[in-house]
Amino acid sequence: MPPKQILVIDDENDIQEVARLSLELTENWIVLGANGGAAGALLALSATPDAILLDVMMPDIDGPSTLRILQQQGASTPVIFLTAKVQTADRQKFMQLGVKGIISKPFDPLTLGAQMREMLAWN
Repeated sequence: MPPKQILVIDDENDIQEVARLSLELTENWIVLGANGGAAGALLALSATPDAILLDVMMPDIDGPSTLRILQQQGASTPVIFLTAKVQTADRQKFMQLGVKGIISKPFDPLTLGAQMREMLAWN
């Protein structure tokens, strides 16, 4: 079975790099990165990753808007939000958008892959 391909969409290069290293080293997944929602949506549609780890708060196009763009384009790639917003109301609102899960920032690089596998039901 080929390794999973994950797209990390985040406007912070440091977050992208930590996520990439974490997922490559702990899960042996191939990790692509995009700096912001616009670039991420284009890459998601052309590369068709197995899953997307999507930051909620970005300056160009935020995570929920990026998700809507992907849904409008017919993309069915599962999405997990990455966010510093941990209020219950925010989490409920995000889950209603159709994401597979929410991972809080700061995340633990040692358990990021396991969290994603559980949310995506990849065993």
